[in-house]
Amino acid sequence: MVKQRTLEIKAAHALVGAIAGMAATGPMTVAMILLHRRLPRQERYPLPPREITEKLAEATGTRDHVHEPLTTAVTLAAHFGYGAATGAVFGLVPKPAGPSTLQGAGFGLLVWVASYLGMLPATGLLPSATEHPARRNVLMIATHLLWGAALGWLVQLLLRETSPQSTALGAPGKPTPR
Repeated sequence: MVKQRTLEIKAAHALVGAIAGMAATGPMTVAMILLHRRLPRQERYPLPPREITEKLAEATGTRDHVHEPLTTAVTLAAHFGYGAATGAVFGLVPKPAGPSTLQGAGFGLLVWVASYLGMLPATGLLPSATEHPARRNVLMIATHLLWGAALGWLVQLLLRETSPQSTALGAPGKPTPR
């Protein structure tokens, strides 16, 4: 019984993390687009989500068969999906004491390091961040900090509001007199 309850709590935390990660990807994406426009022209090549989508389309032989609107949609779906997947991980990991936005920002920075200095170069999907211009790295780090802060705040908010004591999204409560 205790084991099942623990699994249910972990599943709920992962699901809340995934929802928060997907939601936090919205403002991150907007910030990426706006900051990308401010880069010098020679540094305005496609942002990593688009680069990764194009590289995968090329590797699977679908690049010539998929046109612009679908490529954009696939790029966004993959980016929001990755935000959800990494958000689920955040929902599961133990958090140190401190503000949820700071915990999330730290996690966002960890995601950037693991992705752009580790996983993406190791898989050949993108060159290491060390091979990109400094301003593009600042853009990507800043937007991962934004994503993480939003993620941390949303996870805390949603877990609090879905707790048995809450009446907003959780357990039914008594109506408040007006």
